[in-house]
Amino acid sequence: MKRIILLVLVVISFQFLFAQSAEDSVKATIQQLFAAMKTSDAVLLKSCFADSAILHTIVKNKEGKAIAKTDDVNEFAKQIASLPVNAADEQISFESVQIDGPMASVWTPYSFYYNGIFSHCGVNHFVLLKQNNTWKIQYLIDTRRKQGCKP
Repeated sequence: MKRIILLVLVVISFQFLFAQSAEDSVKATIQQLFAAMKTSDAVLLKSCFADSAILHTIVKNKEGKAIAKTDDVNEFAKQIASLPVNAADEQISFESVQIDGPMASVWTPYSFYYNGIFSHCGVNHFVLLKQNNTWKIQYLIDTRRKQGCKP
């Protein structure tokens, strides 16, 4: 009986460790994105995204209606590459990480600093896809605001 209990505990421990490593891998991809932004590394930045990735930012149009503005990963990478190193510093916290097989959903509130000066805050919502044992960002949508921030 003691052996069965020990075996069950070992199996549960391995499942917990596997879940932790999957979550850590998902977080690592997102952290790599922000490291690439900070170091102005377009190649590293693009490597974080799936080939068919979609980027959206919630903005208000002229009528004040919230819409999703689409950005291109390649254009985003060019913008980042044109910045001085350490100019773009997006500081995030991982509020929620959910994983189901090859899909992960991550919610990260952030504060963005440009050249060390607070610019804006908001929330990123990532959807990642595991491809060839590597997590890639498939979808990223974010909000941006200047009010209600904690710089």
